[in-house]
Amino acid sequence: MNYRIKGLAAVLCCMGALAVSCGKKAETQIPEAKVTKGVFYIDIYEEGEIEAVNSINIASPNIPWRFGNLKISNIVTDGDEVQAGDTIIAFDPAEVRKSILDYEDRLVVSNAELEKMLAQHELQMEELTADYEVTRITHEISRMQLESASHESEIKKREIQLNLEKADISLARAKEQIENRRRIQAEELKKKRLSIREDEERLEEAHRTLDKLFVIAPSPGIAIVTRNHSTSSKYQAGDQCWSQQQLIQLPDLSKLKAKVNINEVDISQVTKGLKVQIRPDAFSDSIFTGTVTTVANLAQNKDNRSKIKVFPVEIVIDQSNKNLLPGLTVSCRIIVDEIPNVCYVPLEALHVEGDKSYVYKKTVGGYDKVLVQTGATNSDYVIIESGLQEGDTVALVDPTLVDQKEKEEKK
Repeated sequence: MNYRIKGLAAVLCCMGALAVSCGKKAETQIPEAKVTKGVFYIDIYEEGEIEAVNSINIASPNIPWRFGNLKISNIVTDGDEVQAGDTIIAFDPAEVRKSILDYEDRLVVSNAELEKMLAQHELQMEELTADYEVTRITHEISRMQLESASHESEIKKREIQLNLEKADISLARAKEQIENRRRIQAEELKKKRLSIREDEERLEEAHRTLDKLFVIAPSPGIAIVTRNHSTSSKYQAGDQCWSQQQLIQLPDLSKLKAKVNINEVDISQVTKGLKVQIRPDAFSDSIFTGTVTTVANLAQNKDNRSKIKVFPVEIVIDQSNKNLLPGLTVSCRIIVDEIPNVCYVPLEALHVEGDKSYVYKKTVGGYDKVLVQTGATNSDYVIIESGLQEGDTVALVDPTLVDQKEKEEKK
């Protein structure tokens, strides 16, 4: 009976010691990972932005310079859903409306001047015609006098002859004055009517321009407002812009793409047809798939203030989803290669001394330092070609450093 009690006490002591030991281990628990065997992916991670494969670009209208600059008075809110026929941009029409009033006033005055000119021309022609008739009658009298002067003296005949010649000259001159006046009047009318026609055309142009200042959506979609480079913000009411400047995009949401910039170090690994995993930053639980469709041949600066060169790459997304919208930031994992049936561990488990690589493999008594032969790596894992087997457990930190730190803290 006493032996049993002693034995029980010994067991209880061992269990107490084990509990204390477990408590200490919990305090200095070392992060671990299992050796995994399977398909190893060589990949590249890069952030990008969602765009529509096809979209309608809405630009500011092309208006004549005489109507001044374009000033936005109202613009659709970025991201709003619009329907075909909705007004999405309105420009300040004050200058155009002022021009319409000016041209209308000018036309009223010009048409009044034309009527006055026609009346004056008619009066002038009546006066010239009357003068011509008086001259013609005088000429006819002189001719009749000459015909009836057979019995007159030679001097008298000569006088009558001279009067007839004078009447001939006056008649020709009167006729010429009428023809000249007709030509002058025709030119004056042509000039005045041309001026009126120009004002009418300008008035029609102003009305067409007024219609252009109210831009409507040609199709339904989500309005993506363009960034104003002058202010570094999206275009808004009060901003000015030039003619034919892109202001809004109406993307076709049925087909989207992700656009990423790959640095010059990694671009040689990226080719058309590579598969991509796409994770929206705003919906990190969702993963979509895509395919690399375009790889730029020419590099460009990463931004205006950087000399780093990058290559634009386009990835067409396989699925459409209500959570995928143009402008969203996404993380893209480009699968460069797949290596089947290999063992791999997290990069944190690998330690390097000179040309040797090793890990800390978990054993019954703790951790053993084990040399390993490594293969390819990606952003998270490294292939272990020898030294470990599937299912082995390795430390993700150096256990000796943890023990050393614990001893220093106890001091």
